Parts: sequence; C-alpha cells; structure tokens
Amino acid sequence: MTDAPPGADGGAALERPLVVVSNRLPFRAERDARGVRLIRSPGGLVSALEPVLQQRGGVWVGWAGETREDADAAGGLRLPDAGRVRYHPVPLSGTELAQYYGGFCNRTLWPLFHYFVSRTTIDGASWRTYERVNERFAAAAAAAAPPGALIWVHDYQLLRAPAFLRRLAPEARVAFFLHIPFPATDVFRVLPWSRSLLQGMLACDLVGFQVPSYAQHFLASAERLLGCEVDRAAGVARFEGREVAVQAHPISIDVSLVEALAGRVATPRRAAAERPVEILGVDRLDYSKGIYERLMAIERLLERHPGLRRRVRFTQVMVPSRERVAEYSALKRQLDETVGRINGRFSERGWTPVSYLVRVLPPEELVPLYRHSDIALVTPLRDGMNLVAKEYVAAQLENDGVLILSEMAGAADELQEALLVNPFDVEAVAEALHRAIVMSDDERRARMSALRDRVRANDVHTWVRRFVDAAERASDLALTAVASPVDVTRRRLAPWLSQRPAVALFLDYDGTLTPLAPRPEQATLAEAARETLRDAARTPNLDLTVVSGRALDDVRQMVGVSGLTYVGNHGFEIEGPGLTFRHAGADASRALLDAAADALAALALPGGWVERKGLTLSYHLREVPADQRDRARRAAEVVLRRRRLRVTPGALVVEGRPAVDWHKGRAVLHVLVHRHGADWPARVRALYIGDDATDEDAFGALRGIGRSIRVARGPAATPTAADFRLPDPEAVVQLLRWLAAGAFVQPRA
Repeated sequence: MTDAPPGADGGAALERPLVVVSNRLPFRAERDARGVRLIRSPGGLVSALEPVLQQRGGVWVGWAGETREDADAAGGLRLPDAGRVRYHPVPLSGTELAQYYGGFCNRTLWPLFHYFVSRTTIDGASWRTYERVNERFAAAAAAAAPPGALIWVHDYQLLRAPAFLRRLAPEARVAFFLHIPFPATDVFRVLPWSRSLLQGMLACDLVGFQVPSYAQHFLASAERLLGCEVDRAAGVARFEGREVAVQAHPISIDVSLVEALAGRVATPRRAAAERPVEILGVDRLDYSKGIYERLMAIERLLERHPGLRRRVRFTQVMVPSRERVAEYSALKRQLDETVGRINGRFSERGWTPVSYLVRVLPPEELVPLYRHSDIALVTPLRDGMNLVAKEYVAAQLENDGVLILSEMAGAADELQEALLVNPFDVEAVAEALHRAIVMSDDERRARMSALRDRVRANDVHTWVRRFVDAAERASDLALTAVASPVDVTRRRLAPWLSQRPAVALFLDYDGTLTPLAPRPEQATLAEAARETLRDAARTPNLDLTVVSGRALDDVRQMVGVSGLTYVGNHGFEIEGPGLTFRHAGADASRALLDAAADALAALALPGGWVERKGLTLSYHLREVPADQRDRARRAAEVVLRRRRLRVTPGALVVEGRPAVDWHKGRAVLHVLVHRHGADWPARVRALYIGDDATDEDAFGALRGIGRSIRVARGPAATPTAADFRLPDPEAVVQLLRWLAAGAFVQPRA
C-alpha cells in the first residue's frame, strides 16, 4: 500500500477489509449423483484478489453458479471455509438468470458496449430484472461488509449496484472497475437507461477503466447526458455534490504462473527447422472476437502467397460460450463451415492449414501452445483488454514469438511493439501475417523483449495493488471534500441559460420551495424564500411560474407573491399575467370526484384523510401507521379507479384526477406556448424544479427542449427524468437567489 494522504489514517487503510462484488463467485457449483462440487474459476483475477482478501480479511459476494430452484431442491449450498475470506452467495432464480444475465447483460450491454448496435436488444422487462438483481447484490454487499471496508464492484453486470449501495450505506467506500470497453456517448445513449447506468457508476468514489479512451468516453457521457461538471485533465466528474475519480487501470495477468508453466516445456519450439510456422488464435466463442474475419485473413494469406502452403498452420482454440443462445449457435455453424471450406480448398496430403479445437483448455495445456506457436493472431473486433495477448507475450521465454494484435483491443495501448492491425481489414491482417512469417530474428527479439518487459512490470498483482491504493485515496478525498451541489448545478446551467435572452422558470411548491409537512396547511413558506421570489418576479428576462397539485387559490395564498403565474390542481387551472385557463374536461368530472371523496372518507382508515381540491383530490397517508400504509394505499386506489378517475401515487399520498390526458407537463407547455409563442425554444430557456412523481411529467415534457431539477436528499437509486438534482428546498432557494440576481444573462461584448 502507498502512504495515505495527509490527515488520513494510513494504518487503518492497511488493515481495511476488502469486499469484492462480482457476478460470479471464484468458483461454480456443479451437482451430480455424488453431490455438489465447487469448481475453481481459472484466471489471474481470482489468483490476484484472493491473497489480498486473505491478507486484509474480507468477503467475496457473487452468484454461485446454480439457480435458486436447484439449490433449494438440494437443500442449499454449503460454501468452503477459506480462512479470513468469507463467501456470500447471491441467489438467482432461473427466470432472473435468463432476463438479467442472458437478457440485459448479454443481449443489451455486451453488444452495445462493443459497438454492435444492431445486435442490441432493448427490452423493458429485462431492464427491470437487471435493476432488481443489482439491488439484491448491493443489499448482500452492504449486509456482508465489515465496518470500514472498501467495497470493490466489478463489471457490466453490476453497473447499477453502486447506486443502491450508496443508498444503503451513504458513507461506504465504493470503487468500480469495468472490464469491457465503455463506448462513445453517441453509442451509449442509444440505451434508454443510459442515464440510470451513469448514475449507478457515479455513486462510487473511483470508477476504473481499462484504457484512458474509455475513461474519456465515460466523462463525456457524464457531462452530456447528466450535465455533470467534469475535469478531463484531472479525471474527475462532479455528481450530486461529490467528486468522483475516473481513471484508467489496465488489467494484467499472473506473469509468474505463465512463466513457470512455460518453463516446463522441454522441447524448444524450433527444434525441427522443416516444421510449419505455427499460428495460434485463442478466443471465447463470441461475435466480438473477430474469429470469422481472422479465418478470412488466413485464406487470403494462402491465396496471395501460394509458396506458404504446407509451410504454415493455423490453430484456433475456441472456448464454448452461450451455446443455447441462437445467435451463438449460428456463429458456431458459420465458423464450422468456414474452416471446412478453407481446409477443403487448400489441404494437401499430410498437411491441413487450419486446426480447430472447441474446448476449454486449462493453463497447463494452454501455455505450452503459446510456447510452441511462432505467431499469436489476436484480432478481436472490439475488446476491453484481451489477456490472451499478454499471456502469449509472457510465455515467450526466448523472446522469439510475434504478436499480431487488433488495434481495437485495449491491450494495444500498452503493447505497441506488436504488429497492430485493423481486424476488419482482411487484406491488412493477411499482410501482417506475411510480415511476421518473414521477420528477421533481430526484429522479432527486439519487439518481443520490449513487450515482455512491459508485461512483467505490470502484472495482475501490481494491478490489484495500484487499484486498491487509488480507491483508498479517492475515498479519502470523497469523505473530506466539501462540494456545494448548488454551485455545481449553477456552473452547469450558466452556459446553457446564457444562450437565450430569457428564462422561464417553473417551481413546484410542497417539497421544492418549502419542506414537506404532515398536513398541507402546515407547509408555510419561509419569509426569506418569499422575499427571494419577490426579487425573482422583478428580475428582467425571468418569467416565474409556480406549479402545484394544490388548488389554485390555495397555492396563490400560500406563496403570497403577486405578478407570478400560478398553476393549480396539477395543471387543470392556470392564472397569470395575460393568461387564464381551465381544462374543459375538469368540471365534467366534478360529480365523480365528489363521490370518490365521500367513499374515501367512508373508509375510516386510521390517519387517512381526504383533501378536496375542486378539480382534483388527494388522499393523505402520512398519518397512517407505517404498517398499514400499503393496505390504505391499495384501498384508496380501488376507490378512485371505480369512479373512473386517473390515479397517481405520490409521496405518502394518492392523487385522484379527471381521466383526461392532462398533467403538469402539458400545463407547462401550455404556459410556454401562450406566453412566448410556438417557437418558444428559440426565445427562452425553460427550467423546471420539482420533487415528486407528479413532477416527472414535467421533466419528461421538457426533455430535449428544456432542463429540469429533481429535489431529493441524498443519492437516489430510483431513476428520474430530471437533468440535475438538488438536496432540499434550501438549495432551491439558493439557486433562485442566483437567478434573481440576473447572473444567467450573458454579458454583452
């Protein structure tokens, strides 16, 4: 560990427990007639993380590899005792596994993050399951984490988990590492839930990526999609009053293990000079790996250089993956047919150009293949890092292999001495193969020795240590930094507001201008807030509207400031300078509203009471005992639906409105059009500030043509259509004070 920053408890950091949260535990459970076997997961990440967990003490949270139904049928799963490491399984049902992992993770996030937009499935059901599973992982991590632990969340399966963790444990130290690429903003925003995913990741103290370009894509998305203030040079995104470190930490391999296994290979690779040049590819079955394009390059090589026939042999090791998924089965058939066609076209007696192995090879078998291969052909169409490239390099103990590497792989940032190729350019890959085959010994050894030095200096153990150190520093800064969410919001709004000569500002009342109160009549506006509203009403180029679910006369009386536009009853009635509106369908529902109000009162539920507001009504639940609120809410909703009213649940309230397509969002647009003209976006900037579910209609209506702010204390796991957040009414009044000063107006040159 590095020294802690001044003022931090370096000793505590050295001893701080570590909680690893990943989709899978470091083993999988397999059951047969003899019982359950826990099969260890291969790979350097497990071998690097477990010693750190043993040293510091900690927990590994993840799925154990079998469905909840199978585990329950077998009487549960017994996990191993591993000294200072505890394993905490997260159960998943068969349906959840299909929708969360097979669905949203691998049919939505995986293709999109690898730039295969046409393969990306947009499905609301799988998204909802993803949310639910991420919340369960977060709850498991929060429950299992020892006091003061650093919680390290891994990869695309758990992008939303940090938001739920932050809600459950606001002061927790949380870091995240994405093992796959992070796409450019214009690709990422294809996903309807892109903002929610960003909010999840930004709940961390440190967000780590494989290479700097992915970190820059993330910062750009945070800025463009969430309105965050970002410092690209420093690698910082400011979100909800917090500074989040955004850094590149390229993952690596267990070099010592690969070298040890390579050292056991007794026969030198070039013992027989007449043997073919061995070319090797090792990949999981996936369309992103470029296996088909690679085979096309082998075919083109043999076409263009007929003298190489019988002199080269290509071996493709392919690890089976997602065999039950139709598109992967189709890919497998395509590869089978392509290999058969190439071999049928070029094979001669005693020589077949392509060998094709479809199985999982343990390191003890894979590393000798690296050692015996003259060339590694590592050409994914897109890859977060690609550790096969690094494993091949580490196995070249005599520095005499050649690595051909896709420039679309994250590893290309580090392994510049490889022959870098565009994997989509079959001709270029074929020529790189020819160059590698005829390369001189001096060039080959110069390139490989440089590659080996770099890989050895940055092995997976170094990666873990550096990432944990960076997470500790980021958490220390996050815990000590004091950032004003109002200042952050103001800095983000200022350039946008200044692009138009006027601002149309819409403010909710309860929960936005004044704190929520047990009863509506108790939600009185502070005199300082009222004075700020008066100042704002006098500000040139600032058009101020108060929007409320209260009756129009009620909200006007509560605010008590003349010259404003008031919107009451969720938009069904509007009055202001030069503007009067009452929705035509509202009066037609008066009889239904009165009948519903009488029926709600007749429920006689303890603490529940009806607020009659003329054109709408509210059934308040705040004074209902907590253990009876769900029942009371359901009963109220039944009453309202039976009267054919529109039901809108809110914060401890159920709203009943006329069953017409009208809400705060439509009312806001009505005010803008009648006050500023149909082309109002060219004339004014529209900004809406609200705090509850009914304000989401306005947030959505202004999406793309205005801006909105959700008032909510603390980082909320529930997504919102708002562009920004402020913590409380006090922060709203602070922002209003800045607007009332006219600071948004661009100074004239």
